[in-house]
Amino acid sequence: MSRKDIHDVRTVSCVGAGPIGGGWAAHFLAKGYDVISYLHDPAEEAAFRRLINTAWKCLEQIGLAEDASLDRLTCTSDLAEAVGKADFVQESVPENIEIKQALYEKLGDLVPADVVIASSTSGLSMSDIQVRCSTPERTVVAHPFNPPYLLPLVEMVGGKKTDPEALKWAAAFYTLTGKAPLIMEKEVPGFVATRLQEAVWREALHMIENGEATPEQIDIAMVNGPGPRWAFAGPCFTYHIGGGEGGMAYCLDQFGPALKFPWTRLVAPELTKELYDSLVDSCDEMARGRTFSELSEERDAGLVAIAQAWKKIGKMA
Repeated sequence: MSRKDIHDVRTVSCVGAGPIGGGWAAHFLAKGYDVISYLHDPAEEAAFRRLINTAWKCLEQIGLAEDASLDRLTCTSDLAEAVGKADFVQESVPENIEIKQALYEKLGDLVPADVVIASSTSGLSMSDIQVRCSTPERTVVAHPFNPPYLLPLVEMVGGKKTDPEALKWAAAFYTLTGKAPLIMEKEVPGFVATRLQEAVWREALHMIENGEATPEQIDIAMVNGPGPRWAFAGPCFTYHIGGGEGGMAYCLDQFGPALKFPWTRLVAPELTKELYDSLVDSCDEMARGRTFSELSEERDAGLVAIAQAWKKIGKMA
């Protein structure tokens, strides 16, 4: 099926009013699109607009499109109104397969036939989500990292009935809007980034459980060590650079044997009450009384600084 040229997209429908749905709405507004956001309950609108306003402060620092405006946001609790005139649909409803399937059954008929529908799901497969959709060929997974208005990654994959051209079209559109799409060859639980993130998380839990490191020590280690490096080169290329003139081959020759050392404990530990309490108490201590809003603003300020650095070296549109 022929689809609208990505440069002719004017209206994006964001279905879902949580942090991800709101983050997507803020992103598309900042890029100069008209955004129609579907809210399941009209009572959600005040909190939803507060989320958008918070994101907007960061987006103004990074740089808005010439015609970007908060006035281009429309909220509605009428699903047909939200998606009926959309050029692209970004779905971000709760991670419940029954809710997703019921929604896609409706979207399949309500969304214009040539429009791609993308799901922000972080754990469900599109093959499962699309089973009740009458037009599954235009449905894709587009999993963002939170907050979507600052982090460019979008992990993408189709389902069994997805048309590969729909996936390519969506990836090109995301690229146009400044995102960094990663198209996967097949549906894999956890995608790529989440699996890597979970591997670090499992190791951290084991070290805490075994009394080898505290949550604060682990965060200090990551923030002051691998974290800044990984913002500009991932773990693979970081090792390549670290190998000097010999590159990755040098690293594998030097450190390959260490892969057999009993450092890693990749099987998740039991989440005992002691481990649970240790994590909660330590993180409360690290928060030092700051509210969620204050912590979010601090996080976003740091991500803005990274985004500005990315722009300087050409890693961000």
